[in-house]
Amino acid sequence: MALRIYNSLTKEKEEFVPLNPPHVGMYVCGPTVSGESHLGHARPYITFDVVYRYLLYLGYKVRYVRNITDAGHFEEEGREAEDKISKKAQLEKLEPMELVQKYTNLFHWAFREFNTLEPSIEPTATGHIVEQINMVEQLLKAGYAYEVNGSVYFDVKKYAENHDYGKLSGRVIDDLLETTRDLEGQDEKRNKADFALWKLAPPQHIMRWKSPWGEGFPGWHIECSAMSTKYLGARFDIHGGGMDLMFPHHESEIAQSTICNHVAPAKYWMHNNMITVNGKKMGKSYNNQITLTQMFSGAHPLLTQAFSPMVIRFFILQTHYRSTLDFTSEALTASEKGMKRLFEAYEVLKKLPVSDSEKANDPELDEKINKLVNEFEEFINDDFNTAKVLANMFEIVPVINSIKDGLIKSEAISSATFKNLKEKFSIFLEQILGLKDPFESSVQLTGIMDLLVEIRKEAKSKKDFFTSDKIRKQLSQLGIEMKDEKGGNISWNKV
Repeated sequence: MALRIYNSLTKEKEEFVPLNPPHVGMYVCGPTVSGESHLGHARPYITFDVVYRYLLYLGYKVRYVRNITDAGHFEEEGREAEDKISKKAQLEKLEPMELVQKYTNLFHWAFREFNTLEPSIEPTATGHIVEQINMVEQLLKAGYAYEVNGSVYFDVKKYAENHDYGKLSGRVIDDLLETTRDLEGQDEKRNKADFALWKLAPPQHIMRWKSPWGEGFPGWHIECSAMSTKYLGARFDIHGGGMDLMFPHHESEIAQSTICNHVAPAKYWMHNNMITVNGKKMGKSYNNQITLTQMFSGAHPLLTQAFSPMVIRFFILQTHYRSTLDFTSEALTASEKGMKRLFEAYEVLKKLPVSDSEKANDPELDEKINKLVNEFEEFINDDFNTAKVLANMFEIVPVINSIKDGLIKSEAISSATFKNLKEKFSIFLEQILGLKDPFESSVQLTGIMDLLVEIRKEAKSKKDFFTSDKIRKQLSQLGIEMKDEKGGNISWNKV
């Protein structure tokens, strides 16, 4: 079965046929580093990490480009030009690029914890001002942009005369042109649907660059068009991002790039759905934005405990990327228990000897296992359905445990099926889904602590109080408290 991807542009699942096989170009909109990444950011980058991993597994040579937005831009089209980065830098008493570096580092750290592969290229908006200015000049020359008072806007109405503006997002151009919303900064536009390509910087705007139209800064959408064109060419295979970026960001990208490059930028558009929190949209007004460091530490009122990055990754992959994912602390706790059960079975599977029997003693069970394992690839090929892959893995878990407990003889399954099970379970769980055992370190710690407890007990019995106290004191410095209980027992816990 060939890989099929749901294309947001055509609203259909299509067979994935690269433009220039075996090469694949993929662009994913990266973070705006004006603050710390939150739970909502985890979904797109984990989703497209699985896409990247699977394309590599299939043997493609993938150039994965994911940008960093480190220049101030419109938070929402039509608002007063707001430099989010400068504003936050003033609040934190940092230079803008100092703030950018701080949150870029934090972003990289968090996604290493999520076990995401690094992109091939990670360009920044500030590093590509020249390319963005060049693209704006092309749009002006082509007659699809106009300059007013040092700002440059894209003429959506003119574009829509010969192109389908709104095809990706399903927006109707007439509705966009006739909107009656009274938004700031609209008076200098020809039409309210027009969007900024370059904005004149007001005096208080710190991040500013020289341009043919005066000192200013780029609009939001132009950066992705400029960087995707530079590193992937006029047309590439996959453009990804969250569903919230369909309009106006991706719709505007298509328009700009089509005029400059005379071709639509991406063949396949992929969009992950949103994360809600307790059934509500995530937002500052609901006080339900949970940063990744809060997730990892448990330091948020909506969290009942800290959650491992791997548990969060597992939780996200348990739902198909195009479905809404509702976060609750209880749902994550359930995922943690499920993941523990899955990895305990996986550890057993790795140690089980392969059956010597070429024929299965239980053909029905043998056929069932083969079907469940072979469906891993079928499900991933069906628009990256990680949820169904994990569901099949959980169906296999009782069989693994029954073999371990002797309730099912290993001869019940043929050697070929056993090898297929071991190989595919490992490939899909670790290599493609990118999951690692989050409980491994705690198991190792427990084993080490059991050993230290025995050594300390032995030291105390020999009245070697120097060694006994040294163990307790040094563990205390490492954040582990060891207590002497009644009856000679010794307990320990992290503090």
